[in-house]
Amino acid sequence: MRLANVDGRLNLVTGADTLVDVHTASAGRFGPDVAEAFQRWDELVEWAGSLDLAALPGESVEPARLGNPAPQPRQVFAIGLNYVEHAAESKLDVPDSPTVFTKFASSLTGPNGDVVLPEGDVDWEVELVAVIGRYAENVAEDQAWSHVAGLTIGQDLSERRLQLSGPAPQFSLGKSHRGFGPIGPVLVTPDEFPDKDDLELGCSINGEQVQKGRTSAMVFPVPALIARLSAVTPLLPGDVIFTGTPSGVGLGRSPQRFLSAGDELVSYITGIGEMRQRMVPNPAKAGV
Repeated sequence: MRLANVDGRLNLVTGADTLVDVHTASAGRFGPDVAEAFQRWDELVEWAGSLDLAALPGESVEPARLGNPAPQPRQVFAIGLNYVEHAAESKLDVPDSPTVFTKFASSLTGPNGDVVLPEGDVDWEVELVAVIGRYAENVAEDQAWSHVAGLTIGQDLSERRLQLSGPAPQFSLGKSHRGFGPIGPVLVTPDEFPDKDDLELGCSINGEQVQKGRTSAMVFPVPALIARLSAVTPLLPGDVIFTGTPSGVGLGRSPQRFLSAGDELVSYITGIGEMRQRMVPNPAKAGV
């Protein structure tokens, strides 16, 4: 099953480029609100599995109408240094346990649109995002995938000066400017992938590829992350986990490179799709 947020309404992807409104197709059984879907996840999966998708009257949708497919998480987790080569380019040791921080929920946004650049050095970090579909507490690794509603693409955009300032780094603040958490374009259930533990991900700036990796190279794969996190705090339906980025970020380059106004950042994961963000100047700084 593939789900999308279209103008704030829950949609089911029925074909290569067609979608159908879930509230309409279910004759009102399910509401239009995207976030509510995670509270009735098992029921939604059962209903969608009974459908003949080819018989549904799907509609083509412009990318600009797509929103974040996990729009109201109660918790947002993010994982640092989860790829060996990214730890190396960051000049840090590979962690023995997941390095966890948060992006504040107000930073999350949809898969396409403008990002206003704040002052500082804004970096890119393409990531696989896992969305929780079933309550998870003290979950064993071999049961973890059953608690995942689906997978999608995320960008953990990061303003490095703020992130690395002070005697203790400000990871959550530096990564939580408005628009710094694009997610999308669709949410794909794990059963849709030939190998859900090995997906190619990457991103490009103005057509130049800057990151490319595979999720099979994660230090702590999705099941391990769910097991470790749920041993500390319950994971709730609709919660979001940014699972870490491969190497190729701007901070790790020599010379370092950061995003500028006018840059187009395109992020992809095979089997999910792509996101497009255009960097724009802060209007408050115009003419300064």
